[in-house]
Amino acid sequence: MSISTVSTIGDSEEGTFSYEEVLPAVPLPALDVTKDKFIEWCQPLLNQEELIETKDAVERFTKTGGLGEKLHHALSEFNNNKDTKSWLDVFWPSRYLGRRDPIALNANFFFLFRHEELSQTQRAAKIAASALNYKLLLDQEKIPVAKIKDNPLSMDQVKYLFSATRIPGETQDTLRSFYSASQPGPSTARHILVFSNAKIYVLDVVASDGTPHSYADIEAGMSAIIDASVGERDGTSVGHLTTMRRAEWAGARELLKSASSQNQTNLDLIETALFSINLDDVEPESDLAACDDLLHGGPGNRWYDTALQLIVFKNGMAGINIEHCGLDGTTILNFVDTILESDLSNLDAQSGAVTQGLPLFKRLEFTLTAELEEIVTKASTDFKNLRQTTITRSYDLPEWGGKHIKSLGMSPDAFAQCAMQLAHYRTKKFIGATYESIATRQYCRGRTEAMRTVTPEVFKFVETIESTSATTEEKINAFKEAASKHVERAKQCQTGQAPEQHLWELLNIYNRNPELFTGGVLGKILGGKLSKSECAEALKLFESPGWIKMRQDSLSTSSAPSPTILYFGFGSTGPGCIGVGYLVRNDVINCYLSTAQGEEQALENFIKHYDLALTELSNLLQSKFD
Repeated sequence: MSISTVSTIGDSEEGTFSYEEVLPAVPLPALDVTKDKFIEWCQPLLNQEELIETKDAVERFTKTGGLGEKLHHALSEFNNNKDTKSWLDVFWPSRYLGRRDPIALNANFFFLFRHEELSQTQRAAKIAASALNYKLLLDQEKIPVAKIKDNPLSMDQVKYLFSATRIPGETQDTLRSFYSASQPGPSTARHILVFSNAKIYVLDVVASDGTPHSYADIEAGMSAIIDASVGERDGTSVGHLTTMRRAEWAGARELLKSASSQNQTNLDLIETALFSINLDDVEPESDLAACDDLLHGGPGNRWYDTALQLIVFKNGMAGINIEHCGLDGTTILNFVDTILESDLSNLDAQSGAVTQGLPLFKRLEFTLTAELEEIVTKASTDFKNLRQTTITRSYDLPEWGGKHIKSLGMSPDAFAQCAMQLAHYRTKKFIGATYESIATRQYCRGRTEAMRTVTPEVFKFVETIESTSATTEEKINAFKEAASKHVERAKQCQTGQAPEQHLWELLNIYNRNPELFTGGVLGKILGGKLSKSECAEALKLFESPGWIKMRQDSLSTSSAPSPTILYFGFGSTGPGCIGVGYLVRNDVINCYLSTAQGEEQALENFIKHYDLALTELSNLLQSKFD
């Protein structure tokens, strides 16, 4: 998906949020359509017995007057409410803020920026000044509207770029941010966080009169902080706490607040900071090492709950770690492309920044009880162990870029995904469930849709390619049919016609309010009450082989097209899963892959087979032109 802005930053005649009230709502699929698509999507992964069991479960859930119908009615009522922007308005907070495992490694994602010949402080200051300029333009709603073929996309997510922090909760987290009912409008904060040597500082990048500090001022501030932080690394940095399981971190946060009033003040400063600049004292020897540190590095030098952590290494390499609850990849790419393409020579002029001398900065020092010190130490140890459970690789495929693939008459994404299926089969001898994220920002508050890429056409494609008796023409046709089906399904997802998130939210509605469907006045309003046993029987859909197997990722994939980043990545989503973050450029495919400890050989084999599959499939299509 190619996303662009329509004008030079700051020159757009359209306000950033001009289209938010006129964008169409995310379509709510009909229950019957979801029912049919769910069976279609999970069927290739099931044997006959599993398919029969799943079909029976679907029929019980969706029968007339049954639980599924009542849940869908409740969702429709919510969707039709005048205050509702999207039927997914509750789903997204539940999905992201409801997870209870550590978000570091398991949820946050990263981008490695292209390299620049700048020192650490120069790179950090340029990134910070560019990000500040972006923020100031956003305050004036002068960030151009992202568009696809002149069609505007939702810009709602940019509200969560600055001064947005995830707050841990016992059962569900919350998002602290501006542009909210309690804090309407853009952030009024004037400071950023700077991490150095496992110590946390606040640095004022905007003076008290509202004038931004110049690039030179900000660089001087970075240098002063590095100098001030020299010394013994702080082994009890509270940043370790953000790597904990969410409920445990919620409890530790309450202990931290109660230990001293200064702790509370410090937390307020952390949670309202515009963004963070993390000055790491390591010098990655490779792009892979940098990617790994961006994903799960910097012991004590991170605050994983902050929306934007802009990380700069000692050798000037840089990237970003993103907290996912309010932000998706396409929004971050617009932001990153803008700040990395900024011209340093006129950056101060653009933002109105003025040289004012060394900005104010101070270290945030926390009072830790013996209990808290023990918790921090344990969090550090636990996260170190967690990091060791993930195996990663970066991989470049030169000459297999979008330009070459398009010359063969093929969609680059379909080509890349089909090659992954062939590589996975050759690695593990089976075809497993595969997830691909599809952006839906053409809708009001649109985010992503969950695409499941395995189709009957994929099975036929792999079987035909592996056949020793299939002709070249049969192999080409099977490949094209699988690719065509991939494109067709992606388009369905782009238009909101996919089953998984619809069914998932119906389950969420029941879990939030089971009493609404088993009796009482509200139960009658929803068409009469059901017994608890009837509900339990209907909910067996979510224990069926189809629901389980369709969502049990063998491959978890996402692409991120951008000229300014080198790699994009995330942790694998489960045991046996290979996570693939990939960029299809004009002349190369860049991949960052992750999997669980113990799967090293499988990952190496997958990479080898993926390279061979791309070559084989390219030659196959090329033979048609020879």
